[in-house]
Amino acid sequence: MDMDKLVSLCKRRGFLFQSSEIYGGLNGFWDYGPLGVELKRNIKEAWWQDMVRGHDELVTPPGAPSAYEMTGLDSTIIMHPQVWKCSGHYDLFHDWMQTCRQCKRLVRADHVWNMIKEAPWALSFAETLEVTNWGDKLRFNSLRTLQWAKNKGRKTAPNLAIVRNPEVTLSWLSEDLENNPNLDLDLPTLLQYMATEQKAQTGLQTPCPHCGGDLTEPREFNLMFETHTGAVQTEESKTFLRPETAQGIFVNFKNVLDSTRVKVPFGIAQMGKSFRNEITPRNFTFRSREFEQMEIEFFCHPSESRQWYQYWRDRRWRWYQDLGIPEGRLRLREHDKDELSHYSVGTADIEYGFPFLAENEYGELEGIAHRGDFDLRSHMEGKLVKNAEGCLEVEMVEEEGGKKRPKWKGSGRDLTYRDEATNERYTPHVIEPSAGADRATLAFLCEAYHEDQAPDEKGEMQTRVVMKFHPRIAPVKAAVFPLVKKDGMPEIAQDIYRGLKKKFSAFYDEKGAVGRRYRRQDEAGTPYCITVDGQTLQDKTVTIRDRDTLEQWRVKVDDVVEEISQRVS
Repeated sequence: MDMDKLVSLCKRRGFLFQSSEIYGGLNGFWDYGPLGVELKRNIKEAWWQDMVRGHDELVTPPGAPSAYEMTGLDSTIIMHPQVWKCSGHYDLFHDWMQTCRQCKRLVRADHVWNMIKEAPWALSFAETLEVTNWGDKLRFNSLRTLQWAKNKGRKTAPNLAIVRNPEVTLSWLSEDLENNPNLDLDLPTLLQYMATEQKAQTGLQTPCPHCGGDLTEPREFNLMFETHTGAVQTEESKTFLRPETAQGIFVNFKNVLDSTRVKVPFGIAQMGKSFRNEITPRNFTFRSREFEQMEIEFFCHPSESRQWYQYWRDRRWRWYQDLGIPEGRLRLREHDKDELSHYSVGTADIEYGFPFLAENEYGELEGIAHRGDFDLRSHMEGKLVKNAEGCLEVEMVEEEGGKKRPKWKGSGRDLTYRDEATNERYTPHVIEPSAGADRATLAFLCEAYHEDQAPDEKGEMQTRVVMKFHPRIAPVKAAVFPLVKKDGMPEIAQDIYRGLKKKFSAFYDEKGAVGRRYRRQDEAGTPYCITVDGQTLQDKTVTIRDRDTLEQWRVKVDDVVEEISQRVS
């Protein structure tokens, strides 16, 4: 699927717009249009219904150790800054960034080469050398390289070393090739040579994806957005926009226990906005600076936590398939030990093959993390770190006189749990299924986009763009058309439309040829179209058309609402 076509459709049909577009836009921020807001709302509603509201706490689900309860929460975006110090975000929530010394732009160190592979200057360089595979060995052609540097390179990568000083830059490569005829030279290695002016002093350099310039050494960049509370901005008034919704659940753990009758095992679910000051937001809405999360913090007995981790991992994997993403487009990937967060006992990612990624590459949709007791303990005692034995303990600092105190003090509140049946007291372990509402919306948009052949009003086959959303998440469930604007057809169509609107989103359209109206609804992803025609006036039936199969059938006017309700539920 061509990603450019999807982006174009999203704007044309009102799914997504660039934020503040009339002022040139703001990178990393997106607005949902009339169709997009319905789609995203339906996805969130499906998640809340399936995970929380529709949960049956009286039975043990397949694969679960026992029955359990679910409840909800809506915490604030701005919380006490100590929350982020004890959670580890204040010290550890960062990416490694590099700055281009010439154009001054920032790039994430782990994204540099993916960005270079998509950079216009790098693509044109590869085309000049007739290279199609980044990993293949190549035979260096100095003449073609110099020609590129003096023409296309000067326009697209003016700060690349070979463009600034071609003779000196090429000398290092020539010398290395002469000394080592078997030099393993592929395109990334060659680009590093092309970006290096003083190899003896600096070693091979990685070029800036934007201009080809020199990148600084990677350094830490905290991703939290800072703000201030109160009238005077001081160090004491500094707070943060939350980078995740999870901490709001942990700090309310005791409040939920005390105000409800829930017992471990149980889950607290929350949907809400989070903010991360991403260095390089990119790939449409996949990586943005403001996004919405759908998170569950599931509290369980430590002895059962492995089983619950497996249960939630498998359940969340099935949820995406139930809403229309085939298993072949998804991947369930367990993290290696060196990937795990400082608190994690185990983590699995549910990933989707987004079309903007290379073949056989996947992007994260959701992470299911076994967080152990890290979060509740850290908010009780202070920030936890791993000791030499790999166990979590409170991070201490030494004061004068040899005394030690917690570096970041916890709340001092007792966040343990006492089992009334056994009188056992323990700190629950936590399983966290954390999904991105925006990434899920993007995945469903990508999966829904199809082009096929369908007859137009004249019966001629034409290319049809259709968004094949699962009916549960489709922005509009049904559209109603009077065939013509006379003979009482609009009045009947309007009555049907009003009946549908009482149950779900519907659309009324009486403008243009009915074939064009069908095409507009196909692009919007509407599963069913209802047409009031001449036969309706005779036998009180209407035509219903299926978006995907193009099948049409007649239904009595009085049965339309029930017919559509059954099909979209």
